[in-house]
Amino acid sequence: MNLTEIKDPRFLKSLSKEQLIQLSADIRQFLIEKLSKTGGHIGPNLGVVELTIALHKVFDSPKDKLLWDVGHQSYVHKILTGRAGEFDTLRQYKGLCGFPKRSESEHDVWETGHSSTSLSAAMGMAIARDLKGTNEYIVPIIGDGALTGGMALEALNHIGHEKKDMIVVLNDNEMSIAPNVGALHNVLGRLRTAGKYQWVKDELEMLLKKIPAVGGKLAATAERIKDSLKYLLVSGVFFEELGFTYLGPVNGHDFDDLFENLHYAKKIKGPVLLHVITKKGKGYHPAENDKIGTWHGTGPYKIETGDFLKPVHQAPSWSELISETVRKLARTDSRIVAITPAMPVGSKLEGFASEFPDRMYDVGIAEQHATTLAAGLATQGMKPFLAIYSTFLQRAYDQVVHDVCRQNLNVFFAIDRAGLVGADGETHQGVFDIAFLRHVPNLVLMMPKDENEGQHMVYTAIQYDDGPIALRFPRGNGLGVKMDDELRTIPIGTWEVLREGRDIAILTFGTTIPMALEAAEKLAKENVSVKVVNARFIKPMDETMLHELLGSNMPLLTIEEAALQGGFGSAVLEFAHDHGYHQAVIQRMGIPDRFIEHGSVKELLQEIGLTTAHVVDHVKTMIPRKQKRA
Repeated sequence: MNLTEIKDPRFLKSLSKEQLIQLSADIRQFLIEKLSKTGGHIGPNLGVVELTIALHKVFDSPKDKLLWDVGHQSYVHKILTGRAGEFDTLRQYKGLCGFPKRSESEHDVWETGHSSTSLSAAMGMAIARDLKGTNEYIVPIIGDGALTGGMALEALNHIGHEKKDMIVVLNDNEMSIAPNVGALHNVLGRLRTAGKYQWVKDELEMLLKKIPAVGGKLAATAERIKDSLKYLLVSGVFFEELGFTYLGPVNGHDFDDLFENLHYAKKIKGPVLLHVITKKGKGYHPAENDKIGTWHGTGPYKIETGDFLKPVHQAPSWSELISETVRKLARTDSRIVAITPAMPVGSKLEGFASEFPDRMYDVGIAEQHATTLAAGLATQGMKPFLAIYSTFLQRAYDQVVHDVCRQNLNVFFAIDRAGLVGADGETHQGVFDIAFLRHVPNLVLMMPKDENEGQHMVYTAIQYDDGPIALRFPRGNGLGVKMDDELRTIPIGTWEVLREGRDIAILTFGTTIPMALEAAEKLAKENVSVKVVNARFIKPMDETMLHELLGSNMPLLTIEEAALQGGFGSAVLEFAHDHGYHQAVIQRMGIPDRFIEHGSVKELLQEIGLTTAHVVDHVKTMIPRKQKRA
């Protein structure tokens, strides 16, 4: 069928099973073709085609609330709710969002980019439903990887205690982004092979009711048989002990199995957990055979071969540079232990894991645990290297403050995807880490101008033994600069003058340095002499250089690809105020006080006014009397 003609999910109610099977094939082909051009989260979505169709056929969205945890698997939901015609714009500037978005559709009842939030939100919706006296179904869909998140486990505990009516769909494909780890993953593995537990238990209960009550011994024996059945059939019965009725495992690609169990779940009072087994990447051979998470989210690719369309000649990725430098140092420093919260592929730690398997720990989607685990290691003289995305570090803020910085422990934070990340949009833009880290005592925060400085900063971080140190670096590839053969330490809190100037100084770091240098070059042609400073240490700042600059009455312009409120520019303003430079001319450029949606980084920088042309214009407003040379 023509998927672009779909307006809402009601059309599913009248379709036969044969028609649903054909619809599933049409959706898979549609996704494979569209995502080959735009990129996106293809593996998760190919795995939930039948499940999503079944949910929309059995329930009545948006009255019934379908909450997609993380949102990586929401593309099929978007198609069935009338957005297939927008897929050419998926994850592009002003186009279709790659995650559920409430402003995009009334069917998107919960926005998700970080995992493990759907159960808590669903509990809030269930409480609101009961207080208002309405009767809608609340159906969070959560993956087995997301279920390892501490927040999800907290919610399970509360839901089971309150006994609210809710149907939790556990989409179990044995992977989150990378293969799942942990004891809970092993519990689910036993459940997958245990057979249908609930049906057998119900049949036994009916049989027991027919047994005549001929004495206490027989009745007591029958009750013990019924109560112990779940232990016999399902090792551990984790969810039953939490207060859920467990249904499953269910074949997530079999409509008969899905419909039978979904309708049964609707009849049960209290919380239900429907355990659905799906195949990530189903229907596309390269994605189905992916064992390490490469096809979780991709850029454009060739449909026929599965080859990714990337430039042939490009510098190494920042993630690879940082992790491989750590790996190199680990060969002579036995203190180094690498930690990742379920991102070994994204953080390029496969090489480290292969060479040092006993010093590499993937803790699953558990950023808080990862951070405090690192703190524990540091108390024993180890040098933990925590590779974590900026946007995910937000989830471990209390642990950074309370467990690491307060105890002044030698943890090395590698903050990946710092700055704008582009297509993943507002939930993944790494723009808040400077603001939420720079005011925490004891922490050193730095960002390199290029890969060569980056490798020296890794070495500096490993050698630094006076407390926590954080290295932020962007998504994507380096600049292709020449690399030094010998690593060296960079003195903590020192800046570097990249270009001398007399009229104004630009203080910046990381990805915005090329922008500042280009602006300085353009301004030189108009008789404006710009000093460009690589302010590579965001904390501590180079106070000696700041005193020199402010003491000379030179205007200062700070530039950062990060939130302005509480950011690096704010730190410069605070320094000027605290040291009596009350007449100083200081202006700031950076990310404005709003969430930045998806699009290419270039388009987003243009939108927020953070380009070379904007820098040139800004400088001219600060020194308006400068005239071009005759």
